[in-house]
Amino acid sequence: MSLFKLPYLEQKAAFMGNSSDFTVCDKVILGIPMDSTTSFRPGARLAPYRIREVSEGIEEYSIYQDKSLEDINFYDAGDIVIPFGNVKESLKRIENVTREILKQGKKVFALGGEHLVSLPLINAYHDFYPDLVVIQMDAHADLRSDYLGEDFSHATVMHKIAEKLGKKRVFQLGIRSGTKEEMEYAAENTCIYLNQLLSAAKDVKDKIGDKAVYITLDIDVLDPAFAPGTGTPEAGGFSSRELFETLAVFKGLNIVGFDLVEISPPYEQNDNTSLLGAKILREVLLAY
Repeated sequence: MSLFKLPYLEQKAAFMGNSSDFTVCDKVILGIPMDSTTSFRPGARLAPYRIREVSEGIEEYSIYQDKSLEDINFYDAGDIVIPFGNVKESLKRIENVTREILKQGKKVFALGGEHLVSLPLINAYHDFYPDLVVIQMDAHADLRSDYLGEDFSHATVMHKIAEKLGKKRVFQLGIRSGTKEEMEYAAENTCIYLNQLLSAAKDVKDKIGDKAVYITLDIDVLDPAFAPGTGTPEAGGFSSRELFETLAVFKGLNIVGFDLVEISPPYEQNDNTSLLGAKILREVLLAY
């Protein structure tokens, strides 16, 4: 099945260095411009386009890895067409498109969008990797059972993922915000590292071993000084340098999927957060 025949995909911009030949690529960028449940500052739906657009402002070569995007083959599939305001249909489309890409032996690198988009991505991945574990890097636990009466929300996403995967299969790093109930749920059901990022990475890597790993990275794990363009900024976070060092630690794990979520271009100046997003995507494409 040719990816070009999949429904609900449109190409508005492409990440620098991408290949035009889907068949030779084992890595696929997928944009998910959805922010239907954002509870504070909407705008994350604009991130997939802007990250691609500003990617021309960074180098294809990584000094950290002595490697260039020219050395690998990856394909930019464009964005999933999201029916604005229809959460259930949006999640269905994301899961179906992801599943079709995985059927073709590809690995998905998704650009959100709000954090709820991780749920259908991981649902699809779990069909292919029953032993899947998830590494979440985030300021917020996202473990509420519901938020403002809604089951499906960026504030409930990790609760639903933890229920899907089973106990202690979600590793939560960088968390510095949550309710008491969320912390109680985490103690029983996830592996949570409060206020730890790089300092926890080696322990997480050792515990995971050779299991299949999906990484979900919410940009608000960083302090707003480093990533102001996000929907729910949380003070007291980590630096971009520490994030890149953490991503490097995870190299060597069996990482089968990745998403970057919650960048919100309307709330940044000079494209700083979108440029950071492009650099993160470059690094993970080269590393994983």
